[in-house]
Amino acid sequence: MASANIFLIFLLAALVATPVAVAQGGLLSGLLGLIHIDGVLYCSPNGKLDGINGSTTPIFPNAGVQLQCGAGNVISSTTTNGSGVFSLVLDPLQNLLSSVLSNCSLVVTTPLSTCNASLPSVGFLQSPLQLVGKTLVGLLRIVNLSAAGFQLL
Repeated sequence: MASANIFLIFLLAALVATPVAVAQGGLLSGLLGLIHIDGVLYCSPNGKLDGINGSTTPIFPNAGVQLQCGAGNVISSTTTNGSGVFSLVLDPLQNLLSSVLSNCSLVVTTPLSTCNASLPSVGFLQSPLQLVGKTLVGLLRIVNLSAAGFQLL
């Protein structure tokens, strides 16, 4: 009798949790999934690699990068490394993928003049996000996003 009661309690708990998990994209996706945003930031007015006349654009090291959603709410932040690479990881239980793609953008908070004195010292680089693909590592599902294209604002 006691084991039947314990089974019913676990069954009830699973039924209560199922609608929330399914709304997040599947029963296991919220528990075994991540949203990964990464990229390389270059020292240019559009944050991209601009090769003109064989010259190369330097990377933008130690730049602050934020994921901002809605009215400028900072969801996550990081700093580019010595190679200009940034990476953010989000929990899909707290950040729905559809909302991140439609309502969030990457913002570089470090002025461009920090990496090149001839670039503007006011304004900031901002980019919407784009879906790059999905990766499956064992049971872990990773949704990969990147900057769709920075603009100086």
